[in-house]
Amino acid sequence: MVFSSLTFLCIFLPLVLILDRIVRNIHVKNALLLIASLLFYAYGEPVYVSLMAASALLNYVSALLIAGNKRFRKLFLVIGVIVNLGALVFFKYSVFLVTSFNSATGLNVSVPDVTLPLGISFFTFQAMSYVIDVYRGECEVQKNFGRLLLYISFFPQLIAGPIVKYRDIAAEISSREVNSANTADGIRRFAMGLSKKVFIANNVAVITDSVYSALGTGLDAKCAWLGAVSYMLQIFFDFSGYSDMAIGLGLMFGFHFKENFDHPYIAGSIKEFWRRWHISLSSWFKDYLYIPLGGNRKGKVRTVINKFIVFACTGIWHGANWTFLLWGLYHGTFLMAEEFIPKSSKKSSLRTFLSHIYLILVVLIGFVLFRCDSLTDFGLMMKSMFTSFNGTIANDMLFASLLNPLNITALIAGVVFSMPVSGKLTRLKFMKGLSYPAALAAVVIAILCLSSGSYNPFIYFRF
Repeated sequence: MVFSSLTFLCIFLPLVLILDRIVRNIHVKNALLLIASLLFYAYGEPVYVSLMAASALLNYVSALLIAGNKRFRKLFLVIGVIVNLGALVFFKYSVFLVTSFNSATGLNVSVPDVTLPLGISFFTFQAMSYVIDVYRGECEVQKNFGRLLLYISFFPQLIAGPIVKYRDIAAEISSREVNSANTADGIRRFAMGLSKKVFIANNVAVITDSVYSALGTGLDAKCAWLGAVSYMLQIFFDFSGYSDMAIGLGLMFGFHFKENFDHPYIAGSIKEFWRRWHISLSSWFKDYLYIPLGGNRKGKVRTVINKFIVFACTGIWHGANWTFLLWGLYHGTFLMAEEFIPKSSKKSSLRTFLSHIYLILVVLIGFVLFRCDSLTDFGLMMKSMFTSFNGTIANDMLFASLLNPLNITALIAGVVFSMPVSGKLTRLKFMKGLSYPAALAAVVIAILCLSSGSYNPFIYFRF
């Protein structure tokens, strides 16, 4: 089940929200949300509900052993982390590893028949963060298994994040305030995310899919650049839209999740971009990999190496494909280079402009690599973007068909709202009274659009 489906919008969410308001006791509320979350996951992955529950049980026991045995607490931590990563590697990377091994050696090792469980990267990282935080003494061990299972399986952030640390919501699992103000803010935030998904991401996705499906047919530069720009907007509004909906849903039920995006396309460097893009993943790797490796405490060379390791892991976290690994290394390379660029205390409009252009070009080309299914496709796309300037009738027709009024509007809206304009609009006096009616109107229009069949799944469901 996805947030932008009619089943969720018209049946699941209203029913769970009404029941949550009827129930007063916090224990019953938690039980209700736990049952709802398990049903939400089972709707799309009935086979792997037991896997998620087993993951929660493993980490529940690991944390209890860590908290209750000072002598062997490090051993229990290592075992817990290894088992978590082992499950992630088996389900997510075993097919890729065996296939790559066969290609490199010429052998014919049997490829395992494994299906990727929905959201495994997200709930595994959440569970690991809980165990590590218990070991570090940064949060109390949770002795109630139901509450820990609710934390790991809570449906707003279960499938595609944001990655929520247990310490950030532990108090709200035990006691939380649900009021009309939070509910209204949650609905408004959810509507914002749904609008991003339905009105922008879904429409520019049509351009992206059409262009990338034409790779290998002599795609010219204008079509290739249109496809690259479209995907850059699509992935941002698709994923930030999901995060907005998750944050909004959390508010409706009394939970406060941290922000996951902060207008990343206004950044002036790759370092700044990653402070603004998928913040929950960046902070996870910072807390649980970069800092344990030594962070920036052991000199510039070691800092560069640590960042390179982190971004290699960031890339491969996204999927079992060489393109994801290279995408991570690509970003890591630019981060390393930025460490050795002299910093200037002087600010100028020209410097800011050039820094922004640099960022946009680097990120755009990186997302081309991210979107391509293979390195061959990436090579074809690069060739089309930078060498294919002789148009053909077929390309002209494709370009004209993609730039219809609806798609042009979505592209313009994507460019405008990728900048921090929505926050400025909501601060205007006359907009404050319109925000909630506008949110409800957006939800109604989005439902009408979805009922007509204009739907595609969230990109980050793949990860």
